[in-house]
Amino acid sequence: MQKRAHIVYSGNVQGVGFRWTAQSAANSSGLTGWVRNLPGGNVEILCEGTEREINIFTEKLRKEMEHYIGSAKLSWQEATGEFSGFDIKFYD
Repeated sequence: MQKRAHIVYSGNVQGVGFRWTAQSAANSSGLTGWVRNLPGGNVEILCEGTEREINIFTEKLRKEMEHYIGSAKLSWQEATGEFSGFDIKFYD
């Protein structure tokens, strides 16, 4: 069963390759969605997959970026199936 996870990471998560690491981990975990920097210094992720795939993804990201992550807030939602891949979003 597909789920959607909305995750906001805080800490020293910008300027350290966090978005590219998240994209790589998401692709290897079979997730779709996106990652982006937020103006206040946090990183936001919206992704879809099975709960197991999302848990594998968050564990990979935690292991690779643990020195930069201060905290993570994850909320579960219903999947919409709107994504075809996992993208890095950039601000205009």
